[in-house]
Amino acid sequence: MINPIHKALSVMQASKVRTLLMGGQACILYGGAEFSRDVDLAVLAVPDNLERLSHAMAALQASVIAVPPFTPAHLLRGHAVHFRCAHPDAAGLRIDIMSTMRGVDPFEELWIRRTTLKVSPGLSLDLLSLPDLVKAKKTQRDKDWPMIRRLLEADYARAAGKQPEETQVQFWLREARTAGILEELAKHYPALVAQEQTRRPLLKQVGAGNIADLERALLDEELAERQADHLHWEPLRRELEQLRHGTRNG
Repeated sequence: MINPIHKALSVMQASKVRTLLMGGQACILYGGAEFSRDVDLAVLAVPDNLERLSHAMAALQASVIAVPPFTPAHLLRGHAVHFRCAHPDAAGLRIDIMSTMRGVDPFEELWIRRTTLKVSPGLSLDLLSLPDLVKAKKTQRDKDWPMIRRLLEADYARAAGKQPEETQVQFWLREARTAGILEELAKHYPALVAQEQTRRPLLKQVGAGNIADLERALLDEELAERQADHLHWEPLRRELEQLRHGTRNG
């Protein structure tokens, strides 16, 4: 039996669409999730690439569901465009496409930092780098914050017994959401903790021995990110409501 997700991604690859896997499927490959039904892709929103994407969607017999329509303008505004596949080998599979995301660098920079993994014979996938995936997950949705925590814990666990590079330690210090990991890092890398405090103020509490205060600071940081995401999406949400209203009236 053909894996519907592999079918969709292999069609993208064959069509030479410049996309980066993100969302739940990327989290699975990084060890932070166990299951995801959909495919989320970041796409380079330039005419020739979007034309290749259109051809890939046609091959998958995919059509747009809901709003907005599939246009460069909506993608560049930050909207997600949602497709549903009807091809027998990917029937029912939903594919969500985005071009720009809050707090995430432009696609060309993401492409340079991408991770490429071979998942089956003849199929290699380009993913958002783990740091970029974590940034993309900083949303107002409840499910994303436990995912960020698991992604960081999995990455930290993979490095157990190894000598990590400084950039990896910096990544953990900037993004880890587990008080115990931050406390361990403070013991081994006090200079880096001090160096990163300007970037992440809650690190000033790391090493003080008060886990409860550190956990409260982590929660406050999360709530601030959720609020920022809410404010970012509010005008986009209004645009979607206008589009839905226009569709119903039409």
